[in-house]
Amino acid sequence: MGAGHAHPLHLDRVSPVHNLAPEVKIAAVLLFTIIVVITPRTEFWAFGGYAVLLAVVAGVARVPALWLAKRATIELPFVLLAVALPFAGRGERVDWLGLSLSIDGLHGAWNIFAKGTLGVLASLLLAATTTMRDLILGLDRLRCPTVFTQIATFMLRYLDVLADDARRMRIARLARGYDPRFLWQVKAFAVSIGALFLRAYERGERVYLAMVSRGYAGRLPQPEAGPAPVGQWLAAAALPIATASIALTAVLGS
Repeated sequence: MGAGHAHPLHLDRVSPVHNLAPEVKIAAVLLFTIIVVITPRTEFWAFGGYAVLLAVVAGVARVPALWLAKRATIELPFVLLAVALPFAGRGERVDWLGLSLSIDGLHGAWNIFAKGTLGVLASLLLAATTTMRDLILGLDRLRCPTVFTQIATFMLRYLDVLADDARRMRIARLARGYDPRFLWQVKAFAVSIGALFLRAYERGERVYLAMVSRGYAGRLPQPEAGPAPVGQWLAAAALPIATASIALTAVLGS
């Protein structure tokens, strides 16, 4: 994995969150998400507390709020689904501005919106403060299945190569008068996809044989840096501990 393979969601900043080891950030976000998901949907103020925690993390990590808001629009399809639930839900209903809304549907819509938004924001903060290479390294240190991390590693390594191949093939099609906007010329596009797949398969075979000839035995070499120190684990644990405290207070106080 070369250093030049940076994903577009990463923000190159200098902050305490950026300096944390990737495995501790992944573990913290995972625990945060689990606590958010299991929080009862009627504990409204708890979700506000979770949002404040993420705002604090974003401030420490120097991630702009506008940057997060723009990229959080990826959840819009789920928000549209949530908007439909109060109208399609069953059970007890309430009238609001001349509309008959299901109470259970309102709770369901809030559940999807609140938990989905918090999960997306937490994931964006993780991506903004961790490079793709470090994310894969962190998953490997957390004993994620080797097959998964290695597939992700090769995908990251050759994604730019395949994208460049696809770009050159598109230019070649256009130079020969093939425009995929026309239905009767879609055959050229389909042929290009097949050719790109064959190129990727052949390149993967050559890379694998080269790795085996150099002593590859099923696991990629690990960097010299050791595991994350205890201090970083304790620092990252602040987020899930605070989240669990809010959830416990909300449940016991209800």
